[in-house]
Amino acid sequence: MKYGIIGAGAMGYRYGVMLQENTGVEVDFIDTWEPNVEKVREQGGVSVARDHQNRRIIPINIYYPEEYTGHPDVWIIFKKQMQLADELIRDNNAGLFHDDQYVFSAMNGMGHFEKIAEYFPTDHIICGTAMIATRLDGPANVDFMGAEGTEEMHVARYINEQPDEITQAMMTDFTKANLNPIFVDDYMGMCMSKVVFNAVTNTLCTMFEMQMGQFIEYDGVREMSKQLFDEAYDACERAGIYLIATRQEQIDSVITVSQEYKYHYPSMYQDFSKGRPTEVDYINGYIAKIGREHDYVCRTHEFVVHEVHMAEMMRKYHPNVTDVTNQRSESVKVI
Repeated sequence: MKYGIIGAGAMGYRYGVMLQENTGVEVDFIDTWEPNVEKVREQGGVSVARDHQNRRIIPINIYYPEEYTGHPDVWIIFKKQMQLADELIRDNNAGLFHDDQYVFSAMNGMGHFEKIAEYFPTDHIICGTAMIATRLDGPANVDFMGAEGTEEMHVARYINEQPDEITQAMMTDFTKANLNPIFVDDYMGMCMSKVVFNAVTNTLCTMFEMQMGQFIEYDGVREMSKQLFDEAYDACERAGIYLIATRQEQIDSVITVSQEYKYHYPSMYQDFSKGRPTEVDYINGYIAKIGREHDYVCRTHEFVVHEVHMAEMMRKYHPNVTDVTNQRSESVKVI
């Protein structure tokens, strides 16, 4: 199959490059960030490292929406939640979307599938979550975090049915790409399992500007995690949403995942460190919204949403937040 990546950022590059290099399928990248597109064209591809090692240039095809004339079988979308609506409008106006195409997304937070459903039939939407750490260090400069083979992701159809032919073919390609997909039959429970995980690690690491390994050094991490997870699970259960992981499994995963990616800054802090808005409203804020809609107040999640927004406000008084992508450059070779 042929794939089109909408959003050549950290995760867009991760999925596109792994599909192209490990599976041999055709992949095109669509992006609207001019420095990114022009840097790819200038250097002949995207600069890729894994855990800061073995950086090399991987040739890719990248386009602005208005100049693209290809016809992928599946679009893969990785945009920030705040940018998605405008991106979809621009891509649709450029004539990128066709009735026979499928779309897959494993973005952080919630709310994106409703926006995608404005442009694609619901039975052509494939949902995903990814426990995959990646860092964009600058235009056309990406670092895949974690050892090869440790990638973990889940897939479900938006209409909660078993895989059809296209979904199965995509799963086969993802498996060959070493993305390690697991199919589940409940997209909402799958997605909310990742949201409530991010509501702990992403949010708290951002508030205190910590790597994940530093986060779990604190003796109270399990207790803090339990408080946030219990609220989230209580709200979801009132809404009839049942997560694919148990409460205890989520608490344990905070430790194990943070150990695996101990030097990683979560994506929310990567945005925060660059002065960009965070996705906290689509993570902790989404959990709080579910609670409010079902007569349950998620007091801790409501509070930490305010805390993150306060930290965003305070950047104007403390502008020298550490940009976690400001790392030493490494030699680059073309492969």
